Amino acid sequence: MLKLNLLEKEKFDSFVKNHKTKSHFLQSYSWGEFSKIKKNMTPYYLGLVNEENEIVAATLLLQKHLPMNYSYFYAPRGFVLDYKKKEIVRTMTKKVIEFIKNKKAIFLKIDPDIIIKSINYQNEETDNEDYKDIFETLKSCGFKHQGFTKNFETMQPRYTFRIDLNQPIEEIENHFSKTTKQRIAKSLKLDTEVVIGTKKDIPEFYHLMTLTENRKDFISYNEDYYETLYEIFNGNENSKATLFLGKVHISKTIKALEKSLKEINNQISILPIDNLSKSAKAKLTELTKQKENIQKDIEKYKEYKKEYGNDLTLSAHMIIEYGDKAWVLYAGNHNILSETYVNYNTYFEHLKYCKDRGLKIYDQFGTIGDLSENNPRLGLHEFKKKFGGDYVEFMGEWDYVTNKIMYFIFTKCVPLYRKIIRRKSKKELEHEISKSE
Repeated sequence: MLKLNLLEKEKFDSFVKNHKTKSHFLQSYSWGEFSKIKKNMTPYYLGLVNEENEIVAATLLLQKHLPMNYSYFYAPRGFVLDYKKKEIVRTMTKKVIEFIKNKKAIFLKIDPDIIIKSINYQNEETDNEDYKDIFETLKSCGFKHQGFTKNFETMQPRYTFRIDLNQPIEEIENHFSKTTKQRIAKSLKLDTEVVIGTKKDIPEFYHLMTLTENRKDFISYNEDYYETLYEIFNGNENSKATLFLGKVHISKTIKALEKSLKEINNQISILPIDNLSKSAKAKLTELTKQKENIQKDIEKYKEYKKEYGNDLTLSAHMIIEYGDKAWVLYAGNHNILSETYVNYNTYFEHLKYCKDRGLKIYDQFGTIGDLSENNPRLGLHEFKKKFGGDYVEFMGEWDYVTNKIMYFIFTKCVPLYRKIIRRKSKKELEHEISKSE
C-alpha cells in the first residue's frame, strides 16, 4: 500500500538530489523556500512511500493562491520518479490529485524534463526510445498535453543546451566553435580575469543584469530577488549558488597589448628591409597592419581608463548546483569593451569549475525551438550553441484539470480580459500623448 506523505527537508532533498534521472534544482527544497518568499507560492514536499517507509517517488508542489480561495498547483520539472514505471506514475498522479482537490485546486501543471531528442555538435540526432510510452502513460493518467511550443511561452524552457561533463575537458573544448576558441584565447591574451564573487557582489551582478535586460527591452527581477536566491541556495547544504565575475584590469590589458606590440616590432626589425622577397613584403604588410591596430587599441584603452577607471566587471553569471548537475541560471553583461570577450572567458571558467567539482551535466538553461531568421532570440541560441553542447528538446507542459469551468475562466477568459485592458490602456496613453503635442 503506497501512501503520500509530507516529507521533512533532509528526507526530501536526499531522495530528489540523488535520483538518477530526475534530480533538478527546480524540485529542490531550496527552490520551494525561495518560491514561498519571492513568488508568493506555498510549497509542499511530498513523498510516495511504501509499507517499509521507503520513498519511491517525490515532488515539490507549489500552490498559487487565486481569488475566491481557488488555487492551482505546479510541480516544476514534474514528479521525481522513474517514468518508465507506469504503475508508480499512475499511483503518484492519483494521490497528488486527491491532495490538491482538498485544497480547491483548479488544475495541476507539470513539465517533466523528459527528453524527446537531442542533437550533438556534429548535428547527429538521438531519439529517446522511451518517450512515446511515457507520453501515453501521462495521457492515460488524465493529463492533457499543452502542445509543442517553440519559444519561451511555458513556465520553463522546452529547449536547452547541455554539456556532458563526463568527457575530458580537452574533448569539451574541442567541441567549441572556432570563433569561441579564438575569443577565449583573445580574452586570455588581454589578461582578463574571472573570479568567484560573494554576497557583497550581488549589487554589481544586479547592475549588469539590468544593463542586459534593458538591451532586450524588459526588466524581470529586482536586486532583492537575486540576493534572496543566493542566500537560500547557499543556506542549504544540499544546494549551491555561485557568482562568477568576469573582470578587466585596464592597466594589465594595456601592458599585454604593449607586450604584443614589442613582439611585432621585433619581428619587423629582423626583416631585410632593403631586399624583401614577395613573401617578406606580404609579411611586412601584415605585421604593419597588426602594429597599427594594437597602437589604436592601446590609445582606446587609455581613454577607457580615464572614463571608467582601471578595474571593471564586465560579466557576472550565477550558477546553480544541485545533485550532479549545474545550471547557468542568469548572466549579465556590460555594454562596453565587448571586444575583450570576457563573457566567453567567464563561461569557460565556470564550465571548468563545474567539471572540477565532479558534476555530470552543465545546463545552459534555455533556448528556442523556432530557429527562423527573424526570431529575436536567435542570437541567444547561436551564442549558446557555440559551446558545443547537445541541443535538447523536452516533452513540454501537461495540465490535469480538476475544475473544468474555473480552468476555462482562468486559462481563456482572464488572459483575454487582461489583453483587452492592456490594449485599452495603451490607446488611452497614446490619446493623452497626442493631446499634449
